[in-house]
Amino acid sequence: MSAHSVESIKQQSARLRGTLLESLANPVTGALAEDDQTLIKYHGSYQQDDRDIRDERRRQKLEPDYSFMIRTRTPGGVVTPDQWLKLDAIATTYAERGLRITTRQAFQFHGVIKTRLKPTMQAINAALIDTLAACGDVNRNVVVAANPQLSPLHATVHAQAAALSERLLPNTRAYYEIWLDEEKVAGSGEETEPVYGETYLPRKFKIAFAVPPSNDADVFANDLGFIAIVEDGQLVGYNVSVGGGMGATHGDPETYPRLANVIGFIAPDQLQDVAIAVITAQRDFGNRAVRKRARLKYTIDDRGIDWFKDEVERRAGFPLGPARPFSFDHNGDRFGWREGHDGRWHLTLRIPAGRIVDNGEVRHLSGLREIAGIHQGEFRLTPNQNLVIAGVPAGQRERIDALVREYALDAHARASGLRLNALACVALPTCGLAMAEAERYLPELLDKAEVLLDKHGLRDAQIHLRISGCPNGCSRPYLGEIALVGKAPGRYNLMLGADHRGQRLNALHRENIDEAAILSELDALFARYANERMTNQHFGDYLVAASIITPPATPNNGIAIEVIP
Repeated sequence: MSAHSVESIKQQSARLRGTLLESLANPVTGALAEDDQTLIKYHGSYQQDDRDIRDERRRQKLEPDYSFMIRTRTPGGVVTPDQWLKLDAIATTYAERGLRITTRQAFQFHGVIKTRLKPTMQAINAALIDTLAACGDVNRNVVVAANPQLSPLHATVHAQAAALSERLLPNTRAYYEIWLDEEKVAGSGEETEPVYGETYLPRKFKIAFAVPPSNDADVFANDLGFIAIVEDGQLVGYNVSVGGGMGATHGDPETYPRLANVIGFIAPDQLQDVAIAVITAQRDFGNRAVRKRARLKYTIDDRGIDWFKDEVERRAGFPLGPARPFSFDHNGDRFGWREGHDGRWHLTLRIPAGRIVDNGEVRHLSGLREIAGIHQGEFRLTPNQNLVIAGVPAGQRERIDALVREYALDAHARASGLRLNALACVALPTCGLAMAEAERYLPELLDKAEVLLDKHGLRDAQIHLRISGCPNGCSRPYLGEIALVGKAPGRYNLMLGADHRGQRLNALHRENIDEAAILSELDALFARYANERMTNQHFGDYLVAASIITPPATPNNGIAIEVIP
């Protein structure tokens, strides 16, 4: 759909209402009207169809097998055990393929048919969770570091992130009228929208909060980032980063992944003012003519980072302070038990591709249901598609460990370093943008790659692998030490050389190759790495140091993150 069409749909939507009620009531088709397919994204859902059977249904003269993906708005991915049980019930009642943890700490439900959309939305709301603004040209789910060892600091940062998420919700009652049967008030289509304006943002907008030394949120991949600065154990403020983004288009040099610039430091009470200044600057100056050039990273590159910083300070009404020192040591998760400050414990579980399902001998959904029934703390979704059972009293560890073993949720204890650090987007069969497999291919690829790792004595090497079915970057592939970016069925671009901290992009190594070529390349590279690496040298760093990979010359890419004075 063209940028002009999308802008018109937003402008004429009566604050995201459109004709959604009429589309939902239409019994003739499982789809929504075309314009409503755009508008429902702002309500947290995408219309999809099963591409595995699309051709067969076409031959039978049937419409595609339409269904809907629903995504929650769960800032920082924190839910209570009671909420977990309610989301589990929703997944088993209305959806297919269980629960899925996204790379933005949200839950996704797949396979919800149109007639079940409304009851599913109402059930989510009954769990005290909503889906408003989980998709669309607005701020999406706010990502927050899930570090399980920094409980007091995590609580403070999470509370500020959740407050910002609420502040940046669209100012419309459409969600409540359409899904929760709230009575429409006369003139409600005329709500003012002080942050987003009548046509919202030019494209989606992503915010992340990181707490050094962990960069599990991949903060530099986001439009706007807040890096917690901690002194004497207290949060004194945030460094602000702007202009990150992972999306690109194959063969189009006008599009590219980009890491964010750090532009200064703010006090905690300045956070919302700065966020609104950044968002409104992008609202007013972002590219609305070409959607693939509409993200904040292109606005900054077209106008300059100094110009953008000045504009943010003008809108916020105060100057940013000099950026404070910080450092990250990794952007993955740390698995197993960790003790918090208060004697409570936190257990991080490996959830492959974030998919929590009962399927044959795999009974992860049932296992976590049992754990939620006795858990006294909370669950935290991580930005790496994993799960933290957080706030466990010491006396309850043994019982939770027993359930983890019974339901084979202890894969982290046996997995290779590559398997522990692998991400994948959903891709086929439901994502309309997918060019190749990702989630469904990940287990097979890992099995074959682990044979190579074992061959070279590298099973425990902590190597980050990411697979994306297309170049849009939902699994943040351009920050993988090894990444496959889908080009066609069974064929990928092999990207190599990002670092282990989320501070350097990878580069194209081989284009449009099949599995045999991918494994052959990895075999040779693993052999060199095993023989030539320095002590504690990560795989991506080795590839760059050995001149096998040259980091791409995109703005702000490099081992050191640029700080704007």
